[in-house]
Amino acid sequence: MRCSLPWLLGPALAALIACGSPDAPAVDSAPDTILVNGTILTIDGEFAVAEALALGDGRILSVGSTADIEALAGPDTGRLDLLGRTALPGFGDGHFHSAGGGPGVDLSSARSLDDVLQAVARRVGEAPAGEIVMSNSDWHEAQLVEQRLPLRRDLDTVAPDTPVVLVRGGHEYILNSAALALWGIDERTPVPDGGRISRYPDGAINGELVDTAKALAVLPQAPAKTDDEWITDFLAQQARLHEAGLTSIRLGSARIEDYRLLQEIHRRGQLALRMSVLLRLDGNADPAEVEATLDRWGVTPGEGDAMLRVDGIKLGVDGGFEGGYFREPYEEPWGEGGEYYGLRTVDPERFVEVVRTLNRRGWRVGTHAVGDAAIDLVLDAYEAAHADQPITGRRWALEHGFVVAPDQLPRLAGLDLVISAQHHLYLAGPSLVKYWGRERAELVTPVRTYLDHGFVVAGGSDSPVAPFPPLGTLYHFVTRDTITGGVMGAGEGVTVEEALRISTRNTAYLSFAEADRGTLEPGKLADLIVLDRNPLDVAPAELNTLQVGMTMVDGRIVHAR
Repeated sequence: MRCSLPWLLGPALAALIACGSPDAPAVDSAPDTILVNGTILTIDGEFAVAEALALGDGRILSVGSTADIEALAGPDTGRLDLLGRTALPGFGDGHFHSAGGGPGVDLSSARSLDDVLQAVARRVGEAPAGEIVMSNSDWHEAQLVEQRLPLRRDLDTVAPDTPVVLVRGGHEYILNSAALALWGIDERTPVPDGGRISRYPDGAINGELVDTAKALAVLPQAPAKTDDEWITDFLAQQARLHEAGLTSIRLGSARIEDYRLLQEIHRRGQLALRMSVLLRLDGNADPAEVEATLDRWGVTPGEGDAMLRVDGIKLGVDGGFEGGYFREPYEEPWGEGGEYYGLRTVDPERFVEVVRTLNRRGWRVGTHAVGDAAIDLVLDAYEAAHADQPITGRRWALEHGFVVAPDQLPRLAGLDLVISAQHHLYLAGPSLVKYWGRERAELVTPVRTYLDHGFVVAGGSDSPVAPFPPLGTLYHFVTRDTITGGVMGAGEGVTVEEALRISTRNTAYLSFAEADRGTLEPGKLADLIVLDRNPLDVAPAELNTLQVGMTMVDGRIVHAR
């Protein structure tokens, strides 16, 4: 007899996989597992399609027809019947922080200002005297029907006396009057370089603190997690990512302590998500401090293995949605009479020296740059480093690259940069129109332009800034649809085939892992997912309704419906 794997797996999963064919003759080097009767999207150079796979020792042994693969099976080979479903390489996320959640008021499901205020009011009603009520960062004003931030006077209606801080993404806080008073922030407070304290039309501050101005509010620190608590939280997130079809992520900004804990998880044999780690440094630091930090870390560029590897150093030069640094000013009234161009968060000369220092030490760099003026800063620094020691062929990266100017494309190409692109427009489209005008907003992110100019584009989410499920990213890259703004910048859309490459083989390429993963070819790691339908056959509008039925890492099932 042979075992089949039904689509909805029940308690008998382990028995099904272990079951073999006791009556079949022994076969030398027989696979551990075969997957048959499916549609196999290899995502290889030819985008070949097959019916079946043979897996052994954590790798793909063979790809072919069901008959050919079944002929390889031995008495102990597990047989997974895909029942016509579609298998493809596991998705990668090329710029990821966390799956979101955490302490604080959860506003992720809010769809109106009233939803926000009710959620805040509930927490204020429960808060003990003296507590500062905070939100987590899993929300954006573009998800609200009013398409605007809840500002100081809004928050005051439900929290006249309790300090409230809404944490919005990674770049801003919104404070109510009690919180502003707590930290002594008023209309006379100097605006720090690289920051912004926003105002109402009548000149009063509205509670919004952007980028470096956030430091004016010293938020209470959550109790420090023990190492075991950190590991427990990570393993829970790992399971969520497997459920979404992710088998690898590039951690977009990690502390050295995070990397050490990931090493411990790996040592324990519990790491089942391939991790490429970008370690965070301050692009505005003194180069001597950078040298000292690198020495203190004692980490070697590129160290690690196929499961956990140091990818490089993460830097940043500008703000986010509300602070991207542009050549042309923001739209009015946000442009403040043509004076506001966004936030440059580094001294250009200092940034150049930091990048040159990292290059001399053998590190590769990925730099956060949202606006075109920010990309100018990145190019100036990368070109200076390249003059010291070539960076071509080393896959330095431009992180985000929301709006690129035509004259920048040849310079980016001359440095052989990889573009790490995400689907921020899906979340924030209407807000970007408000800040930058429709023409600039509809370019975000110009994936079609990058591809047409020959760049390797690696897809991702920047989660929790935008939702992490990769099928949602795929959907946006193809359709250019947004949560509340409709289709924007349709000319920057890509084909489904291109989007699949962006989310599989290109994320592997970004981390020098293409020899091991990103396609389903013999010799590659057995990291794959099974979908209920073929993404090449469904209407683009249905891409984000596909279901991940199974996820495998190293040939082991880590998620199954």
